[in-house]
Amino acid sequence: MPAAVLTISSKNYSSWSLRGWLLCKMAGLEVEERIVPIDDAAVRAELLLLSPSFLVPCLEHDGAKIWDTLSIAEYLSEWNPAAGLLPGERVARAHCRSVSGEMHSGFYNLRSALPMTLKARHPGFKVFTGALPDIARITSIWRDCLATYGGPYLFGSSMTMADAMYAPVCTRFRTYDVTLDSASQAYCRAILKWPALVAWTKAAKAEPDDFDELDVEF
Repeated sequence: MPAAVLTISSKNYSSWSLRGWLLCKMAGLEVEERIVPIDDAAVRAELLLLSPSFLVPCLEHDGAKIWDTLSIAEYLSEWNPAAGLLPGERVARAHCRSVSGEMHSGFYNLRSALPMTLKARHPGFKVFTGALPDIARITSIWRDCLATYGGPYLFGSSMTMADAMYAPVCTRFRTYDVTLDSASQAYCRAILKWPALVAWTKAAKAEPDDFDELDVEF
């Protein structure tokens, strides 16, 4: 029996569900997936950025209930420190928390202009001008981390919570054919080959649900 339950929504559209699920995989926590239907009003509001709070993912484990993705990351890091969700060195830990927090609370224009949709590919997509500063800031974070810690992941040779936080961004850049510098391209390639992300993407493509409001017409 799984030791925990993770409530998620659409695997195709919900970047926050993906982050929570990846964090559980990284921590080695076996979870039972509980799926909230995509036609649930709260889920639709969240995916359409009409809700100020994120209701999924929600992790229930050993008497604890955690419904904020960054809180899930911190909880899992405490539960299994050996998993390395945070770097071992104090300054690197602070840096990791900072870039993870920035992803958690920012980049609204990116979220609205390039919604996550793993089933789609849009070659030559013209990115909304308002999202360009978000893209520039994210790739600046990546380049700084990769240069500081040596890659291939943001904080060196092992994945941390920061990689889980930015993994959905890599899928967005692939979906919308975003032009990237060489270092960011290499980072995205490494993340997109992550077996856990590959498995999630395969499941997302098998989802029967469509969400017309997030499907762009061309």
